[in-house]
Amino acid sequence: MEELEQGLLMEPWAWLQLAENSLLAKAYITKHGYALLVSDLQQVWHEQVDTSVVSQRAKELNKRLTAPPEAFLCHLDDLLRPLLRDTAHPSEATFSCDRVAETLILRVRSELSGLPFCWNFHCILASPSLVSQHLIRPLMGMSLALQCQVRELATLLQMKDMEIQDYHESGATLSRDRLKTEPFEENSFLEQFMVEKLPEACSIGSGRPFVTNLQSLYVAVTKQEVQVGQKHQDTGDPQTSSSTSPQGTDSHLLNQPEEPVLSAPSFSAPEIEPTGTSGPVPRPQLSKVKRKKPRGLFS
Repeated sequence: MEELEQGLLMEPWAWLQLAENSLLAKAYITKHGYALLVSDLQQVWHEQVDTSVVSQRAKELNKRLTAPPEAFLCHLDDLLRPLLRDTAHPSEATFSCDRVAETLILRVRSELSGLPFCWNFHCILASPSLVSQHLIRPLMGMSLALQCQVRELATLLQMKDMEIQDYHESGATLSRDRLKTEPFEENSFLEQFMVEKLPEACSIGSGRPFVTNLQSLYVAVTKQEVQVGQKHQDTGDPQTSSSTSPQGTDSHLLNQPEEPVLSAPSFSAPEIEPTGTSGPVPRPQLSKVKRKKPRGLFS
């Protein structure tokens, strides 16, 4: 399951509006299973399952459909991708969520090969270490990165001011007075920002600004976290932080995932060990009960 844990960590967050529920969510799906993380900014829920759980749940929820777990995972991938990644192309499925005690159930309804298809993600409260790994540590890293960026920009502005001053001393003048600026003073700028811009800048709301504006930085920070863990592992450094692993062990984040999350080719042709034949078996065939020739996605 290490591939799922690491893949989920490097996924960006998406903002969802399901009825009256505003949620942040991220998912990672491979032919071996899936991992899902959901938050309403008050709590964080998580589900991670392998193919055995997928098979059992598929039998319970879709009695008229028979297929290997890889086929169901492929279909879930197709349904979640537009929801989490490609908002320009809405998903053909309908989504809803319910809270039962401390469990969040995300329900998916669609069609598959002409028959109704449904799926329920059963997300339990995430552990503190998982919340730290996906939110606290990345957000701290992002804050430090943005602070470093501000310092670099302040230094650049001061150098520009020195360049402009040199032009003035050489007799150069502005052709347009409206372009004139005052020399940059970092402390004054920061004080003014705190008074005038901070209230608006830190308006979190439902979390949508975080998803809209900062996900490229979030992904860069989480990838850096994984690379640092990989480097410590390669050099045999025992100081690899256990907080980079959702289970508190540094081995969970050290193997690169085999397949990208929610990518169309992920399950285009799952290779399964054949019985009595050589070579990979083609994409799993999905069939209705008592129906020999399926049609649609898996025909």
